[in-house]
Amino acid sequence: MEDDFEVEMSPHCQELTADGKTVRVDIYRVETGGWILDVVDEFGNSTVWDDEFDTDAAALDEAKATIRDEGIDCLIGMDS
Repeated sequence: MEDDFEVEMSPHCQELTADGKTVRVDIYRVETGGWILDVVDEFGNSTVWDDEFDTDAAALDEAKATIRDEGIDCLIGMDS
């Protein structure tokens, strides 16, 4: 029988806007204790980081740094 694991959402989940475009930042804790960063664009496309973060704040910092350094367009996919 599988153990049910309740996902813990971070209070740092939020929308970030740059260049007139907005993405939703979802940060949640997984069974291993790390935090997962998942950025969802306006079309429902999801970008999930491969590595877990030690803290939810570090995950949010990574999302902000990615938008600052690479531009928000790198997190926005095609409208399907």
